[in-house]
Amino acid sequence: MQGVPEQFNDEKDCAQFRHLSQLSGVELYHAHISRYAFEPHTHEAFGIGTVTWGAERFRYRGAQHVAAPGSLIMMNPDELHTGEAATVDGWQYRMIYLEPDMLEAITGERNWWFSEAVNHDPLRSRQIAELINGLWSTEDSLAQQGLLFNLIDTFRPYARHQPAGSQGAAHRFERIREYLHENYMHPVTLDELAVVVSLSPYHFQRQFKAHFHVTPHQMLMAYRLWYAKLFLSNGTPAAQVAAMCGLTDQAHLTRAFARRYGITPGRYQKQVSR
Repeated sequence: MQGVPEQFNDEKDCAQFRHLSQLSGVELYHAHISRYAFEPHTHEAFGIGTVTWGAERFRYRGAQHVAAPGSLIMMNPDELHTGEAATVDGWQYRMIYLEPDMLEAITGERNWWFSEAVNHDPLRSRQIAELINGLWSTEDSLAQQGLLFNLIDTFRPYARHQPAGSQGAAHRFERIREYLHENYMHPVTLDELAVVVSLSPYHFQRQFKAHFHVTPHQMLMAYRLWYAKLFLSNGTPAAQVAAMCGLTDQAHLTRAFARRYGITPGRYQKQVSR
């Protein structure tokens, strides 16, 4: 089946991505996952979607969530999360990833935010699935814009507009986020991270995990793989991407990428460059 990476152990598992040439800042994702368990990863975009059948279990902001048919999934940018089946036959879902700058440019509203990762709303869930499918299947730019605007209006009732900086930007560990973003291509040690917030390495890791619910290494790898997606989308060869993102080699990139996105770098690149 097209879109199934070599790393999947179950032939039922498949994942496909698509970019829209007429709409920058938008990524579409269709997947059916039966056995695969995604490692912590992040998207520098809002993730909006729905489960069409089965159920997904995922960890997000330190809590476990379950999304079943009729559920809306709404994730904020830069939030690490996992994903695995909560039912025997797995789950099928549709997602759209919208970059914050693009969303703000369209609506003229800043500081979008979702307070709940899962909301049970069968009507909007069905509408979101239909709109994502419509975006996937059309090449007409006018139709794409109309579908995207309708989709934004559909999830808008669940959105909040927080004052700038209200999501903890002043917290001392937000400086670590920034540091990891700025240094994702370099080797990073606990010692240097601890210095940023004036803690010992031991106390730094304990407090970091308490705040973000992941280790510093998991967050660094999540950022590296997100940047890898950007470089692959621009047509950069996988071996070069690995070096640019601070990974050992192309094999390291392939293993890490597939564990977080359910697809190999090569297949991802082919899908989004069509």
